[in-house]
Amino acid sequence: MNFHRHPSTYVGHVQLAVESLERSLLFYRDILGFQVLEQSGASAVLTADGVTPLVTLEQPDTIEPRNPRKTGLYHIAFLLPSRSDLADILQYFIQIGYPLQGASDHYVSEALYLADPEGNGIEIYADRSPDTWSWNDGQVGMATVALQADSLLHEATGRPWTAMPSGTIIGHIHLQVSELEKTEEFYGRGLGFETVARYGRQALFISTGKYHHHIGLNTWHSAGASAPAKHSAGLKWFTLMLPDEETRKQTVERLRQLHAPIEEEAGAVRTVDPNGIHLILQVQS
Repeated sequence: MNFHRHPSTYVGHVQLAVESLERSLLFYRDILGFQVLEQSGASAVLTADGVTPLVTLEQPDTIEPRNPRKTGLYHIAFLLPSRSDLADILQYFIQIGYPLQGASDHYVSEALYLADPEGNGIEIYADRSPDTWSWNDGQVGMATVALQADSLLHEATGRPWTAMPSGTIIGHIHLQVSELEKTEEFYGRGLGFETVARYGRQALFISTGKYHHHIGLNTWHSAGASAPAKHSAGLKWFTLMLPDEETRKQTVERLRQLHAPIEEEAGAVRTVDPNGIHLILQVQS
């Protein structure tokens, strides 16, 4: 499926400001098993395949603890290549006693939830076959029910968990936002996403190419909230991978019509959504 390659638009890379790079690396590298692609001074770039950057961790000179009631990151969702990979990491978490915050069956996927040492939400999931997803009038059927852990663990390979599988990517990002109307306009009319699931006035899920979602948006803990302070820990930006330069040009024009801020410099295009969340529009290579 082409959900995370041309011609879809998808999330490629996330940057987090952290209070302690050392503590964060102990989690992302030593517990989850990401590789350090490059490290210099107070920053490190993480990868699963040794080539593709997925997460950048940066410890600025001035930083304040993240406020979970501000807009920003709800969770980063890492998509594993297979159900057996999800079973293996669940078995690993059980063996090392790492605390999970949840484990859910969403019909389209099965997912584990946890947090990094600074409270950034993490989802680790495996998709069910798209042939089993239920669509009705452009809306995909999703729910949150208890994960059948015993069934999942039957898929475990028995191999020790030593590294994230090389095919691991950012499957989606889930954001907490101040309100949904202007946010949906920005991501829909501006960036070209389709709304594929809606939960009242509190949450919606958007995608391209009929994925169940590339971005989740909710106001569960952030209705009416402002953006984080300048020096806050947490999400600093994420990249959207657009299929080609022409798509990026059209996207920039639509964003300008919405009066969204656009900054173009040295081939990079940056914008900010209505909740103060920063995005980089990048063309797929």
